[in-house]
Amino acid sequence: MANKVLVLGEVRDGGLRNVSFEAIAAAKQIADGGEVVGVLLGDRVAQLASELIAYGADRVVTVEHPHLKSYTSDGYSQALLAVYEQEQPDGIVFGHTSLGKDVSPKLASRLKSGLISDVTEIEGSGDDAVFIRPIYSGKAFEKVKIKEGIVFVTIRPNNIKPLDKNASLTGDVTSLSVDVQNLRTIIKDVVRKATTGVDLSEAKVVVAGGRGVKSAEGFEPLKELANLLGGAVGASRGACDADYCDYSLQIGQTGKVVTPDLYIAAGISGAIQHLAGMSNSKVIVAINKDPEANIFKVADYGIVGDLFEVIPMLIEEFKALKVNS
Repeated sequence: MANKVLVLGEVRDGGLRNVSFEAIAAAKQIADGGEVVGVLLGDRVAQLASELIAYGADRVVTVEHPHLKSYTSDGYSQALLAVYEQEQPDGIVFGHTSLGKDVSPKLASRLKSGLISDVTEIEGSGDDAVFIRPIYSGKAFEKVKIKEGIVFVTIRPNNIKPLDKNASLTGDVTSLSVDVQNLRTIIKDVVRKATTGVDLSEAKVVVAGGRGVKSAEGFEPLKELANLLGGAVGASRGACDADYCDYSLQIGQTGKVVTPDLYIAAGISGAIQHLAGMSNSKVIVAINKDPEANIFKVADYGIVGDLFEVIPMLIEEFKALKVNS
């Protein structure tokens, strides 16, 4: 049994990403009654510890240093190694995010450990835990079991349900001093594109457009529908290549992988590279004028029609439902 499992609480814009709480739930299953220890890295992050505890962490270790204000592979790996050496855990869980995907292989190499990445489901618990992850761009799944050594996994966002928040839970919060130094990369400034709304990688609803949207203006109805549903807007690579939207919205093999509860694909043909990024969504609705479009092969519901007629109709129907609910 993994008696102690570390969970990295991923900080963004002064708050914790939802995948941090999903990772705690996964760690609880792996620990099977053992201790779950949250880890917070940053410049001023100690105030976020209570949030990790409220979602199930038994206690939290913080490492604060000016060089941890912005993520760097060197800085985070130094801090995480120091926490590992102090805690000597039996397991580690990160989110399978851009940060987790970058630092977890480096840390696994330093620890001479195996790594199971992009886990979407865990069967069993403790020593009997079996980790399920997609392979071949989501066309198949494999089941992996740890035979020896540390249990080190990254979990895909939106797949493992977090525990219910309980603000009455308490736990120790301790700080660890780490001299983060010899960084090969130093972040001088971070310039973000102006974005509002829900984070695409964690959205429960995604409305995505392809080349069929025809223009940047064509994305406006998709944005309206996404806002109405409390979701985020995504895009195929074709739409990004055509300058209809920014590449930060790209979903697919060379973009983001999303697994929302609802995925609405508008004007997307369904190239295999795009399907790799969204085919594991819980419910897929495809809108396309071509009844032979590949997207319909993975869709749960298909609408053959002009998206510029269908999307406004959906907007009006959802507005009516909100008024009547």
